[in-house]
Amino acid sequence: MEFSTVGTLASVAPLAAAVKTDMTFAVLHFTRNQFLTEGVMDPVVNPGGQATHYHSIMGGSNFGISTRGDDLLSSDCTTTTIKNDKSNYWVPSLFFQDPKDPTSFEKVPLYYMNVYYFFEPSNSTIEPFPVGLKMLSGDSQTRSPPKFGGGSNLDPSKGPIQPIQWTCPRQSYDPPSYPVDSDGTKAGLQDPNNKGAGAGFPLYDCDGTYSPLRQDIHFPSCYNPEVGIDDYKNNMAWPTSVDGLQTCPAGWIHVPHLFYEVYWDTPSFKDRWTPDGKTQPFVLSNGDNTGYSSHGDFISGWDQDTLETIINTCNAGTTGMEKCPNIPGGVNDNKDCSIAPAIGTMVKTSQVLKALPLNCPVTGWGIAGSGSDSSDSSSSSEPVISTVSSTRTHLFPLLAYLGILFLLS
Repeated sequence: MEFSTVGTLASVAPLAAAVKTDMTFAVLHFTRNQFLTEGVMDPVVNPGGQATHYHSIMGGSNFGISTRGDDLLSSDCTTTTIKNDKSNYWVPSLFFQDPKDPTSFEKVPLYYMNVYYFFEPSNSTIEPFPVGLKMLSGDSQTRSPPKFGGGSNLDPSKGPIQPIQWTCPRQSYDPPSYPVDSDGTKAGLQDPNNKGAGAGFPLYDCDGTYSPLRQDIHFPSCYNPEVGIDDYKNNMAWPTSVDGLQTCPAGWIHVPHLFYEVYWDTPSFKDRWTPDGKTQPFVLSNGDNTGYSSHGDFISGWDQDTLETIINTCNAGTTGMEKCPNIPGGVNDNKDCSIAPAIGTMVKTSQVLKALPLNCPVTGWGIAGSGSDSSDSSSSSEPVISTVSSTRTHLFPLLAYLGILFLLS
């Protein structure tokens, strides 16, 4: 069952004083539950060369090692449901490390991915992303627990920013997903406001209805035009809440707030490990077995008129942008958009690897000699078959986000 906003496809006209007093949003869906491509490419962090680890990518077909915005605008196809969104959205891939043979790794299939576009109450106009804007949220190098703890914090005035979480709905939280006394050095940290979420990988199978393990990534929404679109380390900042309005620094541009939710088909592996409250079998492609280094990248390939129309008129909620009327370019019905990786080959779901791609070593919890902040031949087997229901629910992420807004106000 899907959950949508109470205000459906209402028009949101810009106010004369350029103050947006209500929160609207629309979810960007993708045309199929497969990535555009996968591989060791990252044109944000490693433009022109090989990335430090393996990624899974959605969006426009002109993705490559040196991709820029103008390249994306001329893509032949896209995996997004909006034809005029040729942006790229990507994350590190997730792997299963077999507890019975720790030298064996299998790629965890994607269940599905959504990108929320939040248009929050603001004292300035929310503007489209500049074409080619590069963003990164999260730290691929860290293996340390976040300073804010297990909860989420998107307001710098409230403490250290914590935009990364893992959500794991379960039939029962007894025992809890994270040890009650955890300090984050040997296991993850519980979100104090949500039993189903926290920092770092949970220690139990995510067996909640319709919802496997989910990777949650928020992006900042204040862009500094003086720094420019390429300087991903310095071109973005998090807004602060002033009288209930999201406020960017003077001279910065307020752009949409992106939130990735990536559902991984972890239940397909549930019969291959026994939770013991101490260890768990999943590892990111950069070798991180803590989950703390989860991160996401973005390059904007939006037609700006189309995104401006969505910002100003589309309050579709979880029903999706494709349900909004009069979207320039219309809805994308191409379900076959895929490309070969620019470097190397894609790992097949049927492969059992004897090391992570690029031989990234596993680091983090329980690894001898592994620091808290580490740097970054196969054989065939039967494909993993999904055991997750095909029915989706979006109530859980929406309520979690609304809780964040309440804390910021």
